[in-house]
Amino acid sequence: MGGVSNHGDGGPAGEVASPSPSGVGREAHSTRETILLAATACFAEKGYDGTSLNDIAYEVGIRRPSLLHHFPSKEALYGEVFERLLSEWLSRIEVVIAANLRGWEKVEVILDSAFVFLADNPDYVRLVRREAIDAGTHVGVDLPAVLRPYFLSAADYLRREMSVGTFRLHDAEQLLLTGYGALLSYFSDAAFVGSLLGADPLGAERLRRRRQHINVFFRAALVPEGA
Repeated sequence: MGGVSNHGDGGPAGEVASPSPSGVGREAHSTRETILLAATACFAEKGYDGTSLNDIAYEVGIRRPSLLHHFPSKEALYGEVFERLLSEWLSRIEVVIAANLRGWEKVEVILDSAFVFLADNPDYVRLVRREAIDAGTHVGVDLPAVLRPYFLSAADYLRREMSVGTFRLHDAEQLLLTGYGALLSYFSDAAFVGSLLGADPLGAERLRRRRQHINVFFRAALVPEGA
């Protein structure tokens, strides 16, 4: 990423006239969509404070004024990036919650849905971890307030299943925190994990093994022997 002095404006407001240096821009996307894709990658790599609008404009292949035509400020752009990804994630979770599933089947579907979403959106994982560290100071929503009802609902579900013997007894909230770490840290720390493994942790085979391990681990933790 760098300055924009050698880059001309994009074409009409609805198109990207030329691909970005990093290949982010594609003719199939509107300029607004391409800006959001580039912004997601930039914010994930450098964080909110380390990313400038010039960086994002450079990646898209437009000038800063063209970017400001679509988003009035860096704060507004960051907020839309974060809220759009959060909305997509919550929509997936709500579909699973609404499904008529019980016991381990419900947990397995949630784990798989979360894993696939995070594998498809590694930049989002890094954004979430940055916001968790920074206490959500850069988004226009109270992230804990949005997520806490889902957390409490999941804990209540686990406790109900434990009370009737479907699951082993555990501290439900601690178990959820363990799941949070097991899922997110693998993707947010992918470079470090790759160094430990000596292989690309986001390669198809490594992802398959990680997904399988998480399911086996939590099934063993939750489902009584012989059930």
